[in-house]
Amino acid sequence: MFAVHLLAFHFTKLKEDQIKKVDRYLYHMRLSDDVLLDVMARFQAEMMKGLGRDTNPTATVKMLPSFVRSLPDGSEKGDFLAVDLGGSQFRAHQVKVFDDGKQSSQLESKFYPTPKEVIQGNGAELFDYVADCLLDFMETKNLKHKKLPLGFTFSFPCKQTKLEEDVDVDVLALVNDTVGTMMTCGYDDQRCEVGLIIGTGTNACYMEEMRHIDLVEGDEGRMCINTEWGAFGDDGALDDLRTEFDRELDLGSLNPGKQLFEKMISSLYLGELVRLILLKMTKEGLLFNGKVSTALLTKGKIEMKHVSAMEKYKEGLSNTKEILTDLNLFPSEEDCVAVQHVCTIVSFRSANLCAAALAAILTRLRENKKLLRMRTTVGIDGGLYKTHPQYAKRLHKVVRRLVPTCDVRFLLSVSGSGRGAAMVTAVAHRLAAQRQCIDATLAPFLLPLGILREVMDKMRAELEYGLKRETQANATVKMLPTYVCGTPDGTEKGKFLALDLGGTNFRVLLVKIKSGRRRSVQMYNKIFAIPLEIMQGTGEELFDHIVQCIADFLEYMGIKGARLPLGFTFSFPCRQASIDKGTLVGWTKGFKATDCEGEDVVDMLREAIKRRNEFDLDIVAVVNDTVGTMMTCGYEDPNCEIGLIAGTGSNVCYMEDMKNIEIVEGNEGKMCINTEWGAFGDNGCIDNIRTKYDKEVDEGSLNPGKQRYEKMTSGMYLGEIVRQILIDLTKQGLLFRGHISESLRKRGIFETKFLSQIESDRLALLQVRRILQQLGLDSTCDDSIIVKEVCGVVSRRAAQLCGAGLAAIVEKKRENQGVGRLQITVGVDGTLYKLHPHFSRVLRETVKELAPQCDVTFMLSEDGSGKGAALITAVAKRLHNVGQK
Repeated sequence: MFAVHLLAFHFTKLKEDQIKKVDRYLYHMRLSDDVLLDVMARFQAEMMKGLGRDTNPTATVKMLPSFVRSLPDGSEKGDFLAVDLGGSQFRAHQVKVFDDGKQSSQLESKFYPTPKEVIQGNGAELFDYVADCLLDFMETKNLKHKKLPLGFTFSFPCKQTKLEEDVDVDVLALVNDTVGTMMTCGYDDQRCEVGLIIGTGTNACYMEEMRHIDLVEGDEGRMCINTEWGAFGDDGALDDLRTEFDRELDLGSLNPGKQLFEKMISSLYLGELVRLILLKMTKEGLLFNGKVSTALLTKGKIEMKHVSAMEKYKEGLSNTKEILTDLNLFPSEEDCVAVQHVCTIVSFRSANLCAAALAAILTRLRENKKLLRMRTTVGIDGGLYKTHPQYAKRLHKVVRRLVPTCDVRFLLSVSGSGRGAAMVTAVAHRLAAQRQCIDATLAPFLLPLGILREVMDKMRAELEYGLKRETQANATVKMLPTYVCGTPDGTEKGKFLALDLGGTNFRVLLVKIKSGRRRSVQMYNKIFAIPLEIMQGTGEELFDHIVQCIADFLEYMGIKGARLPLGFTFSFPCRQASIDKGTLVGWTKGFKATDCEGEDVVDMLREAIKRRNEFDLDIVAVVNDTVGTMMTCGYEDPNCEIGLIAGTGSNVCYMEDMKNIEIVEGNEGKMCINTEWGAFGDNGCIDNIRTKYDKEVDEGSLNPGKQRYEKMTSGMYLGEIVRQILIDLTKQGLLFRGHISESLRKRGIFETKFLSQIESDRLALLQVRRILQQLGLDSTCDDSIIVKEVCGVVSRRAAQLCGAGLAAIVEKKRENQGVGRLQITVGVDGTLYKLHPHFSRVLRETVKELAPQCDVTFMLSEDGSGKGAALITAVAKRLHNVGQK
């Protein structure tokens, strides 16, 4: 018994000694985690070079765009053909993808040996042979009468050509085998966004953000990048890690100086690397008693299958002894231990280097997604990974150690080059069908120039109807006179009060206007809340509350005794009989105060001031916020004679010649007309461009059939139009996996501010997804692209329609003045114009296109409802004083 233990101890000691000897000899092949982290950083730098337009030509890692833009989502279905040309055999496949809820598929294949004369002949002969084989396969499977989509795995650098004419297939995708691996696994696991081949060759692909791929136009979505990482190090980046054996192997290869990373990790070269190490160790007397056999001198004699077999530790040294004996090496036990450990070090280094490069890709994916921790799946294929007894375990362990912030699942691919090509084709087929449906859905929102001209002409006709006495009563665009008969000329001066009532808050302002060289406007204001019980109480209570707020402000400013001129911005529908008379047509925005509708709001304010009996004010003007916008800009630019509101609501005012305003007496001078153009189309004149979504939004609104133009152009409604489109696309199975969430069913959830955020050029799709998640919409990357597109067409149409209406007004102004070319400024206010990333640009472009003889300058207004009200009051006082003189 003691002898047995002694023998075991002796063997263990002998084994340890041999392992230490080999470790010392191959010290440079044993890579620490610090070295691997450094390799990872070097590979990340190479990836960046490959993605950049300027740096790609000199990059070794080429980062080739594959034009595969989407992963399987489980809805793929149908019959597909796949052909796989990548070696001495050509394979044809029929792949059936079932939409049965189980994401199942069925693969039937046929192998065709490729004759040597075809392999070494010209391209035409090769593709003729491929076409013949495919034709034979289709006849065998009784598919010749069907036109099936086809994916072509062609694992060589190539120029695309087309198959023979009598093969009736629709070639949808040319596929790299690495991409095929990712797509095959992506069908089974939708988290799979990396493909890895580790066999006779090695490569990796992954889904990169389009905004980072300089070589391809466009910033939206993602695209699969085929890294071609085998060439990593061809520029010397790995020279400090390459051993004398790596250099000798490279010199003896068919492509010296090329694919250096691949030569350090792929199974095609690892057997040869082992042979070179064993040969040198033998020559130095460290193995086989220094006897160099023919096998050790023969290139390619030790293959990867030998290395894998010798690393089957469970079988002890028997495999190693048998293999070495077959190679006429006649090893001792010490030789077997040493050779087995050489194989371990070589294959372990391969797994380490592969893990470092893969860790770089996983880190990039995590950083692209801006996640602290990421779950993902790597689809993997290749003989080294599949057949080597230790390789997979080593790779997994090192990857998880290098990127502890990534929870990685490794999924083995089944027929990546065949089934994968079919999957790429299936996804391309699905996307093409989806694209057709999405285009059809959004087509009514795309307004060509001819349609926009029609809208402009119709708006012009409606403007004329509103100005004429006999048609004004039935006109939809009411063209309300404001009795504002001038714009600022710079001589305005004095102190003015302004009131601004347009919502749940009420403002009182003191505005000091100076004229002359030190011309300026100073404003002081205070905001007061209007409680709900006041908004919905009696008219007397509401106006008493307003006067109470004025009294507080006058006391706060120390001006209670002064009788100041006042402008009243009252942002509710009013019919004016003069500049200081405005009859309320009806409350909006949640106000329901009784005994106000049909009453003059200026009289109600005066009566409330009398009731309080503390101060007196000179109420000069009741003001619309659109007019205030024009006047604010008119103070800075005398050329400003148009005011535009493009925000929650939409409206325009402009200075019209008195001779054209038949509903007001007098022909001299000009008057500002408040168009109230939101009602354009209420008579059906633009029904040809209203979509079913516009009609749904209108029917669900508080005022069906009213303000139709406003409902197509203003911020209050654009988000709701988008929501209706998203519901329709989801019902068609084109969004959110066909599931309409509870939040998407809620009217008003999609606020217009989300359109502005989603359409921002600075916003990555990941951030778009986060916005949608805040709305309770669980979206994929593809969903986010579609949502962004929907938002884009809705807001673009709004800007174009607004531009067409404005073009009608500037053209009218040009004709009024009788000039060939008009220079005019438009004062603009509103959140849609100010905050939406593209609205203002599209609006300006549309006006320029439709009114080319008008040079229109757009000026942002500053506080049209406050400052504008004071300026209207100042202009009215100036004109009144001139009239008196």
